[in-house]
Amino acid sequence: MLSLHTNAAALSAQNSVGGTQKSLSTSMTRLGTGFRVNSAMDDAAGLQIATRLEAQTRGMAVAQRNTQNGISMMQTAEGAFTEITNIVLRMKDLATEAANGSSNADDKTAMDAEYDALGLELTNIMDNTKFGGQALLTGGTLAAAVNFQIGADAAEVMTVDASANLTAVGTAITALKGGDITAAATAAMTLADTTITAVGTLRSQLGAASNRLEHVYNNLGNMSTNTSQARGRIMDVDYATETANMTSKQMLMQAGTSMLKQSSSMSQLVMSLLQ
Repeated sequence: MLSLHTNAAALSAQNSVGGTQKSLSTSMTRLGTGFRVNSAMDDAAGLQIATRLEAQTRGMAVAQRNTQNGISMMQTAEGAFTEITNIVLRMKDLATEAANGSSNADDKTAMDAEYDALGLELTNIMDNTKFGGQALLTGGTLAAAVNFQIGADAAEVMTVDASANLTAVGTAITALKGGDITAAATAAMTLADTTITAVGTLRSQLGAASNRLEHVYNNLGNMSTNTSQARGRIMDVDYATETANMTSKQMLMQAGTSMLKQSSSMSQLVMSLLQ
């Protein structure tokens, strides 16, 4: 139907051009940002899932740093106990030498002086070993249970409680320091053995915890990689597909614009009938 009031062809062409322009704008935005989802309008459900995945990924990244810090803290303690072990072994050597009948009083006095000095250093190590400026051993962080946040969820916590073994080490060291190698050398030897056993038990506990944290770190790395890939599949634009879409929309835009221009000639046909 020819009409001056309603140009159906022009309305259809205009509507088509408007839709094509919107699609073209979306494609250009995606190609410009690199994301398939730039607002909730693009994919509401996908955006929600991707946001949760991002929160999980970021949480795991922080948890990985937590595990590394935990390993570093326990390695600091391990270094202190390595030196404590060396000192106790030397103290046992002195006690063993003093227990020998060939050692005279002057020899034992000299040995006892070194023995006492080493005992003071044991106290110094126990009291002044620090991590991040905070005491680590006697009265410090390891004197109570330590919680490590090893995941993105609040429930993902690893607890290391070395307080009982640390107390046993402190008790053994106190007894060892009180030993007298001039009068009771064999008793000092036994005290040294007790201390070495207590330190070894604590070191094995810290080593086991450090090994576990290392495995936690590796597992977090694997999960973080897979989670990041999952988020990328939702959020990232496929440049090959989207470029093809943009090219198609550009061609449709040109065709629609051309037809919109041609539709304006419909009213001229009406005027030709009136001549």
